[in-house]
Amino acid sequence: MDHPLKFGWLSPVIGNRWSDHRPIVVDQCTNILPTATRHFDSVWIADHFYGFDAKTDPFMEAWTTLTWIAAKFDDVELCHHVLGHGYRPPALTAKMAATLQVFSGGRFMLGIGAGWRGDEYEAYGYDFPKPSIRFAQLEEVIRICRLMWTEDEPSFKGEHFRIAGASAPPLPDPVPPICVGASGEKVGLPLVGRLADVWHCSVGAPDDWSRKSGIVHDAAAGAGRDPGSIVIATTNERPLPERDTDSAELVELLSTQREQGVSHFVMDFGNPADVEPIHRFAEQVIAPLRAAE
Repeated sequence: MDHPLKFGWLSPVIGNRWSDHRPIVVDQCTNILPTATRHFDSVWIADHFYGFDAKTDPFMEAWTTLTWIAAKFDDVELCHHVLGHGYRPPALTAKMAATLQVFSGGRFMLGIGAGWRGDEYEAYGYDFPKPSIRFAQLEEVIRICRLMWTEDEPSFKGEHFRIAGASAPPLPDPVPPICVGASGEKVGLPLVGRLADVWHCSVGAPDDWSRKSGIVHDAAAGAGRDPGSIVIATTNERPLPERDTDSAELVELLSTQREQGVSHFVMDFGNPADVEPIHRFAEQVIAPLRAAE
């Protein structure tokens, strides 16, 4: 199945010494996103609670930030990059997602994963079990979300979570697609094949990519799904192009990834100082890639 080519803008919620310890997304909402959202299809926000260089580095909370962006920019899709499911109870996640889907007019996609930053979980008093349990929990979270988005009084009893008549009116229309971030071959990738609408992944060397995408394909087919229905998204952490040669290198990179099946490119440009390179990226990278479709 062919999926339309899309470009996402990752707006960093962190503040550090390179941004004078101001959360980058705060300034981007004023100076950068008004331009970027004219060219990009989606905005993505990471989900952590404090910085990486120092715990005192500011880090804006993901749901609040994405809701703010949804209100300020009314013509882009919205996704987290990606939520750690253990930071919030599953029924609350489902209710928040349904609410944002209504307010955004159907632009929200639930990006979610099993979480990885154990120190952060422990600092906030959250359980951080081993990966196999976290992925088993993630599967139940996804099932709970879809029940709460489609049934008036859903109930579910799993090994880790349960709901009993967890109504979440108004039901979101359309139901948000679910983007799962995963790379583990034993547990994560089979889960993607069974349940994800979108797979957020790293596209590596051809042999590695062939093996991992094959696992997703086989799991989807085994679950009675069309493997081609799963959208593939990846993040590229690169600076915006300053010269024509920079743009040509990006076109070559993204073209290769497109041939590997990627259709949603999430671009992490860091903290650009002005909007001129955004126009260059739109004209010299987005335009030729779209023309090649």
